[in-house]
Amino acid sequence: MNIQQLEYIIAVDNYRHFSKAAEASFVTQPTLSMMIQKLEEELGVKIFDRSQLPVQPTEIGERIIDQARVAVAQVNHIKEIILEEKGIVKGVFRLGIIPTVSPYLLPKLMQVHRDNNYDIRIIISELTTDQILKGLSNDSLDGGILATPLKEPSINETPIYYEQFFAYVSPLERSLYAKNALDEDDLNATKLWLLDEVHCFRTQILHLCNLKKRKGANQSIFSYEAGSIDTLINIVDENEGLTVIPEMAIANLSEKQKKNVRPFKNSTPVREVSLVTRKEFIRERLINIIVDEVKEAVPKSLQDEAMKKYVIPL
Repeated sequence: MNIQQLEYIIAVDNYRHFSKAAEASFVTQPTLSMMIQKLEEELGVKIFDRSQLPVQPTEIGERIIDQARVAVAQVNHIKEIILEEKGIVKGVFRLGIIPTVSPYLLPKLMQVHRDNNYDIRIIISELTTDQILKGLSNDSLDGGILATPLKEPSINETPIYYEQFFAYVSPLERSLYAKNALDEDDLNATKLWLLDEVHCFRTQILHLCNLKKRKGANQSIFSYEAGSIDTLINIVDENEGLTVIPEMAIANLSEKQKKNVRPFKNSTPVREVSLVTRKEFIRERLINIIVDEVKEAVPKSLQDEAMKKYVIPL
């Protein structure tokens, strides 16, 4: 038994697919399968039921994988201690980014990271908040960029920037479109297009307009739920109603579309975007580099910590 074999069974459990696990582990599928088979022969048990699709761990396999996660995490922790002590900043950083942040942050972040030329390989996945938290807990991710505060005791949050929410209004909504700024109550006045329930952005919008309490009273508000902010914008462009978009999305709009954007009159709704890591992740220099690069990738106007008081809860 060796650490590499333990890493392979963890990868298969994460992806529930031998080919995807091999790709994530940077080995061929035959190599990964052979190493796992040797481990099973050494232990005298089957760790995975290969007859099922997706692949499932056996009952004893689940217990072995749980212990493998502990062992691999401890070994990685030792490696992190050594790298941090020597002041070495290099290696792989597995980063999850939520879908309502990645389209606006990722292109510039990739450019910044490439220009800085650090000996750090960032592997980025677009994931929901729940998927990022799961990835942190099972050690398939090193960090995540998402909306906070989450108040999760197992993670550290490093706030990076504060992004305002804006209404995006269809010109067909003549009374709303005529306004220079909207009240929060205007979000309840007509059809509000929302993201589907897996997105924390949706939860913040519901808090913003108190729709959680009113959902039962006006079901027509939820006639369609989209998977991306760009989809919501396109729907508003072609239909009645309005949606809510983050500040960084405005830069991607055409000049015609920017005329549909409205601020909120009596409030400054904001989301806090942070880098989150496991509390056990001790490579502070590496974390600081990622944080600094994100700050370099977003406008300075979004980095005012005074905006924290306007953050909408999740």
